Amino acid sequence: MKRWILPVFVGIAAILLYIISLNAARGNDRPIVFVPKTVDRGIEFWQVVEQGVWAAAAETGTEVKVVGTDAEKDVDEQIRILREMIALKPKAIVLAALDYERTVPVAQEIVRAGIPLVTVDSGLKGGISKSFIATDNAEAGRKAAHALVQALPEKGQVAILNFVKGSSTSIEREKGLREVLQKENGIRLLDTLYSEGSSDRAYAITKALLTDYPQLKAIVGLNEPSTLGAAKALRDLRKPGEVKLIGFDSSYEEIGFLEEEIIQAIVVQKPFNMGYVALKTAVQLSAGKKAELWIDTGSEVIWKSNMYSKQNQKLLFPIVDKQP
Repeated sequence: MKRWILPVFVGIAAILLYIISLNAARGNDRPIVFVPKTVDRGIEFWQVVEQGVWAAAAETGTEVKVVGTDAEKDVDEQIRILREMIALKPKAIVLAALDYERTVPVAQEIVRAGIPLVTVDSGLKGGISKSFIATDNAEAGRKAAHALVQALPEKGQVAILNFVKGSSTSIEREKGLREVLQKENGIRLLDTLYSEGSSDRAYAITKALLTDYPQLKAIVGLNEPSTLGAAKALRDLRKPGEVKLIGFDSSYEEIGFLEEEIIQAIVVQKPFNMGYVALKTAVQLSAGKKAELWIDTGSEVIWKSNMYSKQNQKLLFPIVDKQP
């Protein structure tokens, strides 16, 4: 072997090692992207999910980028954002999908790009993500139905106020709700109405319901804005408890309506846990490790009578530092 060959090999190896280490360093600088259903600061549920994300990020020393739509109904905008995030080549993407089916093609693009995908709160058709962290929404819907039956022994007309049509969360909650209520003699379900994730729209829908159906006995709001809009309309137009209201989530306003008995019960999820576990799972996957395919973060039914228990107070008032 000629004397010059070995130094050349050593030089090439050194250059390759430098390139590999440089790429690794750049890879370590890449963030994990969190795409909630909306970045609307008026919806407390997503603020608390985000708090869980930041808590896990601080614990693991992970950079996080949060991007999302202004409105929970803007599926096209979420798809556009996701394509933009793919171009950044993040370590992983944590996604709360706005639509169970329409978001599937861009999710497939994420997977083909080699980016680990974690879904949180709302899943995708076909189970594309590496892990799904959420409430068992069908079970949560059944819990809401049982709460309604308990609050409404005389039965009668019941309206379902859902949020975004096509979201896996809304589909599963309504499925669980109907599964129970359709078996109850005396319960007459009206056609489902959709708030599009807007409390103002939910307010207008509820006002129309109270006019069009004077015999209406109860409303079930399947997310925070739907519940809040319905509660405000009932406050303005009915005596507390005259029309029963079962809701979802636990914003400060909802808790106030629960205390006033305008809302009879709320199904409370664990949004902080969702965000925390989702980010930790994304970190795990980005390191090449395996993760559980589905993690149920649970839900609880809270009434005025049990809202002051120590356990339920922790659920209603998660105290964590927000990302500055």
